[in-house]
Amino acid sequence: MKALNTTTLTMQALCFFIVLIVTMHGIHAVDYNVTISVKSSSTPGGARFRDQIGVEYARQKLDSATQFIWGLFQQTNNPADRRNVQKVSLIVVVETAGDVPANTNVNDNIIHLSAKYVNSYTGDLKNEITGILYHETTHVWQWFGNNQAPVGLTEGIADYVRLKANYIPGHWVKPGQGDKWDHGYDVTARFLEYCDSLRNGFVADLNKKLRNGYNDQYFVELLGKTPGQLFTEYKAKYGNIA
Repeated sequence: MKALNTTTLTMQALCFFIVLIVTMHGIHAVDYNVTISVKSSSTPGGARFRDQIGVEYARQKLDSATQFIWGLFQQTNNPADRRNVQKVSLIVVVETAGDVPANTNVNDNIIHLSAKYVNSYTGDLKNEITGILYHETTHVWQWFGNNQAPVGLTEGIADYVRLKANYIPGHWVKPGQGDKWDHGYDVTARFLEYCDSLRNGFVADLNKKLRNGYNDQYFVELLGKTPGQLFTEYKAKYGNIA
């Protein structure tokens, strides 16, 4: 039997290592699919999405949003910490349910984007759609406290991701504005940013707790105070009274 020399053994080990890395990557790879529905493709909004955003750009942003969210939620190195999702889809439809800019079905991880909204938007369209994709992709990956968490909190976390990714529109509230901590969206996003300034990684830690349920005590466990107390202090910091 012919003996293998050191160089041959080294090359075999290297090839095995490469195959192992590729295989592991494949296990955790996410497939991104972007389509413009037949009905919306003939609308002004569908045409504007195709011409000014593009299917490939949207697909790339779904991927970059996912990577950003994993990093922000401290889930990059341990796939077991995040939802088991193999495919994320974006469909441009004529109009979403409730006539909102976009929504996400977290049961099948499908994001619907309103062509009507795309057509009506008068600001920086690419920045707005990118921000929406970061928000909606957060819904794909975040935990919802077994559906016990306040909707305002989960929507606020999604907008917090958008805030940290620096894709926010000019009409958002300023820090310190808002009437209650779980108002949702930009109000809660700003509040969560304040909480994160008190404890680096707070939102990531809160999201981890939301895997199994929800309780206001999560704020106490992480920051020593109730969300109401924290919101009062947050408002006071910016010269407002809750």
